[in-house]
Amino acid sequence: MKADQDFDKAADASYRVTATELRQFIERFERLDAEKKDIAEQQKEVMAEAKSRGYDTKVIRKVIALRKRDQDDIAEEEAVLEMYKEALGMS
Repeated sequence: MKADQDFDKAADASYRVTATELRQFIERFERLDAEKKDIAEQQKEVMAEAKSRGYDTKVIRKVIALRKRDQDDIAEEEAVLEMYKEALGMS
């Protein structure tokens, strides 16, 4: 089979573009990963400051998680929890 120089050039160009694009994806991911680490460190500092002022960070984390959830889901879960507690004589 005869080699097609135009095809080979196009394939080489395609590889370079793909390699460049791949490198860009990887570098973007790495930058985001570094930002994520910075944000996690800042969150840790906020919790340390709250703890130093006497707040219960475990409860703060629960409040943050609750604020992310739908109010109806929270109400349903609390109702089921109360029903279970009553069944076990914990109320």
